[in-house]
Amino acid sequence: MLRPLWKTSIALAGTLAAPFALAACSGSDAATSKFPTWQNTQVNAVSRMAVAGGVVAVTSMRPDGALETVAVGLRDGRRLWAHPATMAGRLPGMGVSAPAIVQTTAGQAMVVALDPAKKGRWNATLIARDARTGAPKWTRPIHSTFGPQRCGPYICLSEHTALAKARMVVLDPATGRQLWHLPGISEVEWSDQGRVVLLRLAANPMVESYEVKTGKLQWQQPIEQALGPGTDMSGGWAFGAAGDDLVGYVAPYTNPQTRKISTFGLFSIRIADGTINWMRPSVVRVYPSGSPGFAPVVRPVDQQGTYGGFARLDPATGRVVGQISATDVPGSGWWLAFPDRMDKLGFLKHGAKGTAFDVTSGRSVPVEEERGWSFCVTDPKPLPLKGQPPGFYSTAALCEYNLATGKRAPSTSVPPPWFTGSQDGWRLWRDEKGALHAVNDQTAPTPGMYG
Repeated sequence: MLRPLWKTSIALAGTLAAPFALAACSGSDAATSKFPTWQNTQVNAVSRMAVAGGVVAVTSMRPDGALETVAVGLRDGRRLWAHPATMAGRLPGMGVSAPAIVQTTAGQAMVVALDPAKKGRWNATLIARDARTGAPKWTRPIHSTFGPQRCGPYICLSEHTALAKARMVVLDPATGRQLWHLPGISEVEWSDQGRVVLLRLAANPMVESYEVKTGKLQWQQPIEQALGPGTDMSGGWAFGAAGDDLVGYVAPYTNPQTRKISTFGLFSIRIADGTINWMRPSVVRVYPSGSPGFAPVVRPVDQQGTYGGFARLDPATGRVVGQISATDVPGSGWWLAFPDRMDKLGFLKHGAKGTAFDVTSGRSVPVEEERGWSFCVTDPKPLPLKGQPPGFYSTAALCEYNLATGKRAPSTSVPPPWFTGSQDGWRLWRDEKGALHAVNDQTAPTPGMYG
């Protein structure tokens, strides 16, 4: 049950002296010059960020390899508090777990994360803290878990994940009281104040919707119904909301014994009743690219394992809105690079001239003036985490490149919305050194590349 967050994604596909700074200008990018921005270099963020109640929570790695939960203010990036954090039973391919944060009342929120405190047969402690002060509110002993998640107004937690009695529990964030539970392991893919949509990880994986307060099942949809038999979630998965729909992606997985490739592809489910809207089997998601629910870019793969060209899909209909033919794809040594609007697709060659194509027409365009966003590092090193198995990587950082030269563009532009996403008008991202950055450009709520 691995999710390709960094190393697997790669395979597929001016700093201020002060620790934080708030400014009205983001640099040379005129489009964002009038918007508030901040950066915080006190952290080395290695997980996704979670936002609620005007607070940003993230897992950071200290110089000694220990993890800590850090909370900063959404409006100014100022550090509010930090406490030790850990992982217990999380699989490396899933990336470093992020804290969960839930707003409980107006202006108040709880940050829920895993603390290294052990007691008896328990390997760690789930602890809820006041988002503003860091004051502890309640605890729950943990044997093994993939980490807490927000599910509407509550906390969802798959626990005992390393045991046969694995289950998902739904907790009140204010008190820690258990409201209901499900057997097996589940992951939250979408939620609001009334319902939660879960991916149930089992021999026959399901997408299911529950009334979040009571646990009453509303609908369920087997993933095999959308993509066909032979699904194996070991290759990874990703989901993203597209209006009233949820777009899901299941990556291929090659069974080491049989060498057979599992069923894979993209599909859309109506959140209201679980109806399948459309399906695109036998396509792989490419990286970097937008969320499956916002700007999915894929490559078809035939039964012989041969890759086709590139296609951008409309997440509402699954239809192709632009494509690059297979004959136009360069031979090797390139990385994908997209501009802010994803209206062009660039093949970046580090230190050399690349190529670029108009996504809508599929025609090549001159690269002399083209820039594109691609991974800052193409051969990342695993994090030297203390007390954790090897193989954990930070979430990726994007850098802007000049496609004509293959070199980084000398700018301080803000990464595009299809990568950062947007919450409460703010767009947040980490740079390649782990520092946090934000701009409030009032972008509509948008899922980023990692959800």
